[in-house]
Amino acid sequence: MSTRFNVVAVVGAGAMGRGIAQIAAQAGSQVLLFDAQSAACQKARESIIAQWGKLAEKGRLSADLVQQYSRQLQCVDSLQALSACDLVIEAIVERLDIKQSVFAELEAVVRDDAVLASNTSSLSVTAIAAKLKRPQRVAGYHFFNPVPLMKVVEVIPGLKTDPEVCERLSEYAREMGHTAVMAQDTPGFIVNHAGRGYGTEALRLVSEGVTDFVTTDRILKDQVGFKLGPFELFDLTGLDVSHPVMESIYHQYFEEPRYRPNVIAAQRMVGGVVGRKVGEGFYRYEASGMVVPPESPVPVMADLPPVWVSSRAARRADLFQLLKDLGATIETGASPSAQALCLVAPLGFDVTTVAVVERLDPSRTVGIDLLMPDNATKRRVLATNPATRADMRDAAHALFARDGKAVSVIRDSGGFVTQRVVANIVNIACDICQQGICSPQDLELAVTLGLGYPMGPLALGDKLGPDNLLETLFNLQTVYGDPRYRPSPWLRRRGAIGLSLLHREA
Repeated sequence: MSTRFNVVAVVGAGAMGRGIAQIAAQAGSQVLLFDAQSAACQKARESIIAQWGKLAEKGRLSADLVQQYSRQLQCVDSLQALSACDLVIEAIVERLDIKQSVFAELEAVVRDDAVLASNTSSLSVTAIAAKLKRPQRVAGYHFFNPVPLMKVVEVIPGLKTDPEVCERLSEYAREMGHTAVMAQDTPGFIVNHAGRGYGTEALRLVSEGVTDFVTTDRILKDQVGFKLGPFELFDLTGLDVSHPVMESIYHQYFEEPRYRPNVIAAQRMVGGVVGRKVGEGFYRYEASGMVVPPESPVPVMADLPPVWVSSRAARRADLFQLLKDLGATIETGASPSAQALCLVAPLGFDVTTVAVVERLDPSRTVGIDLLMPDNATKRRVLATNPATRADMRDAAHALFARDGKAVSVIRDSGGFVTQRVVANIVNIACDICQQGICSPQDLELAVTLGLGYPMGPLALGDKLGPDNLLETLFNLQTVYGDPRYRPSPWLRRRGAIGLSLLHREA
């Protein structure tokens, strides 16, 4: 099997380095693994060979291939031993000064035509290469953990990188069985940049007292289809990893409000409550697994009040049909009777604002989130306002749970949960395209493969309607007065003229 890089070195034998070394050997390269601690290097090699053995036991590798790959993977005890390498991939601690020092040592050792690549997740490739004599041969090569399973790698040119270097790295990624996506040298590149809208907005929702960690996770999994809720994801990654990335990207973008971190994550990280690996994060973990609080019970109501629906409700026809299917008594007058439960379905606005603007009795007004079509979700989300009576809240809960579908009731919030999080995800993705960080197609690939979203953010925006998301963002900006919700020009222009968010200008 031929590769564009016959002899490949991996510097750093942690989880990322192990994974990269494994797939490089499987691609046919001779792999030299180096770590400053030689014991760590030998342990990593043994771990990789054991992994190949498990694959052989499952019939996914032959015994001959296990032996071949094992011969191709060797540990070395110094950087000087890497002089014959065609490619060196650095996968060490995420500190600019240490990376710069290692690359300076490598430049003095390897051939002039060898390629030097960094697995950095958020540091500037240009800065890593800035002090080198030959920065044109340095690029970012960002894999995701676990490397053998996460089939995407970001290829990032620095300011002076030779385009041929990125072409060779992209081809080599394909030989390793991965999909290469091209990204400009900007904070967070594609995946870590695009992921800002998910966790940061979820943290903001909880910090406002809108709802709790587990309810946020349930809503985003059941309404949108995410495999993991944001707080489950934080626990899996570890706040000691994810919070510094949030801070790094925020500061590298000169305090851009869209990427603002949250005090909740900072406090929990300092307190050591960082996630699954320590047994406690946003959830507790026992031998049996994650401890998840039970759902709130559905209120038992002998009689339900009649229901009146706002004339400005989003998906009003769909809401009427749903109420009919649930057996509700529906009022059709221009205004509600004195006994009616008043239903509103705003985009971006909070229930309080709608009740005031429409001159409804706030004590009887409840909101429902209908951004996602009801038949496409596993959960309905209702929101009260500060004046909503308990009996009206319980009546709405009981009514919308009649067919057995899960119901979450949250406190008042502009945009509920799903609207806020999805609008931010799509808006940030649009701005990535507006900045020319990558192509729309590479963004969709990177996010679906790197973050495991149910679909790419631009495709999700097209599915829900750019006009709906624009309205949501404009109204969120009105409610909160926060520039984090300002729509990207990419979204505004395509939404205004009815173009797909995936459309790239000629």
